[in-house]
Amino acid sequence: MSDLAAAKTAAREAAFARRKQAFETGDRSAGAARLSAYLALHAGLPLAGYMPMRTEIDPLPAMALHAGTAQVGVPVIEAAGLPLHFHLWTPETEMQDGPFGARVPADARPMTPRIVIVPLVAFTCDGARIGYGGGFYDRTLERLRANGPVVAVGFAWAAQETDSLPLEPTDQPLDAIVTEAETLTFA
Repeated sequence: MSDLAAAKTAAREAAFARRKQAFETGDRSAGAARLSAYLALHAGLPLAGYMPMRTEIDPLPAMALHAGTAQVGVPVIEAAGLPLHFHLWTPETEMQDGPFGARVPADARPMTPRIVIVPLVAFTCDGARIGYGGGFYDRTLERLRANGPVVAVGFAWAAQETDSLPLEPTDQPLDAIVTEAETLTFA
């Protein structure tokens, strides 16, 4: 394992522990309310969220509100090493198990987002992030941004913030980070 890979693994392990603690004790409704307020600035634009797993902060209430103004989708993993695709979602969508434990719409109706809610493992106050290590969101944001502007908003527990992260040139920056405690935006 390279030094960079080892540093990322250590950063993930520490962040997972902080995230678990926040999940068990944090104010879940505050995060969704802050995310909804941020998304209201982008009403009408197609949005991709995610189906929360394990101790991830839950974006579903904010996604449901946004669904009243625009298309909303969720990620679908086609295969390792490929960018994500997105399929339409509403609170009433029938879901099924997909790859990597994520729930996906049973009826595959593709969509292209202009705003992407990005789950993450750890972040810094200047918009850097690391995810689970598969590179799915980095490849996806790169592909989407090649075709026009895309707002990438990280959604996490405040406890997932760290002072610095080991990054690679392929790591895509975030335009904003929303937590239950604050909203950070970057130029």
